[in-house]
Amino acid sequence: MEKVNLGEAFASFDEPWSPRLAGELNGQAVKLARAEGEFVWHSHEDADELFLVRSGELRVEFREESDVTLREGEFLVVPRGVEHRPVAEKGTEILLFEPRGTTNTGDAEIDRTADVERLG
Repeated sequence: MEKVNLGEAFASFDEPWSPRLAGELNGQAVKLARAEGEFVWHSHEDADELFLVRSGELRVEFREESDVTLREGEFLVVPRGVEHRPVAEKGTEILLFEPRGTTNTGDAEIDRTADVERLG
């Protein structure tokens, strides 16, 4: 068992949209990411995805639904198969909860598809 200090964990990396694996439980990954600017439109056909904002503000855009803006301490679950695009005007720290092995770009295989590094 290892505790994770979120302040120290976020201080250990700078790259936006490059998630770090902070922990795992019951087949779920707990990932930390810095968000800045627009990410890519994508969906996860087999996985719901939870976005929790630790600091800053994140807008999650949807093609067929109204956009949702998340502020510090708020979260949103994006259901599987729903196309979305996260956008952060300024640097934002987010936690992601999703099944282990879920890629950050879902069905969009592009240069922003990242292998998740473990913290530390």
